[in-house]
Amino acid sequence: DIIRDRLIVYVDGFNLYHGLHDKWRHTYLWLDLVALAHRVRPRSDLVGVQYFTAPVLNEPAAASRQSDYCAALKAHGQGLVSVIDGRYQSKTVRCRACGSTYVRYEEKETDVNIAVSLVADAAERRMDTALLISADSDLSPAVRAARRVFPALTVVAAFPPKRYSSELKAVMPRSFHLGHSHIRQSLLPETVRGEGTLRWSRPLKWGGPRRQP
Repeated sequence: DIIRDRLIVYVDGFNLYHGLHDKWRHTYLWLDLVALAHRVRPRSDLVGVQYFTAPVLNEPAAASRQSDYCAALKAHGQGLVSVIDGRYQSKTVRCRACGSTYVRYEEKETDVNIAVSLVADAAERRMDTALLISADSDLSPAVRAARRVFPALTVVAAFPPKRYSSELKAVMPRSFHLGHSHIRQSLLPETVRGEGTLRWSRPLKWGGPRRQP
């Protein structure tokens, strides 16, 4: 019998969103992370997908799309998806050219939340393989720590489109880019059904290929 490894996927939502958006705009944002995990690691037993994000501030339409997406992910995720929220922090920035000021929002806590979860899961031996969907080099110390507490752990990086980290690549045995076929074939149904009458539909702004249940 083939021994299948237990897999947990850690998704840097900010990194993945902007990689997808930079490459294909809104086409593939309605992404099924469970289907994606099965597609890139078909021989693994998926035991969890942890999606790390931060609630959008001061943009009601964008916040609504994000909320619907997270709800659809969990409803369609076969009990495997958890959403871990960080936060955005406002920062006043002065333009060097004209001297005017404006407010910029910076994402906080996502890399720390991923690091804490990865090391804790490794210490508890919850998985044999960790798939890290991110190209954030700040996660390199967490990868090293996870492998120290669980030397048998395999950590693999899946870089989002148009994202890459040589530092992350250097601290793990394998890394690869998420390709077009991985993404295109891993979309959520256009409408995701939840309990009772709950429904979440793909936002109109997120046009592109659509998949029915």
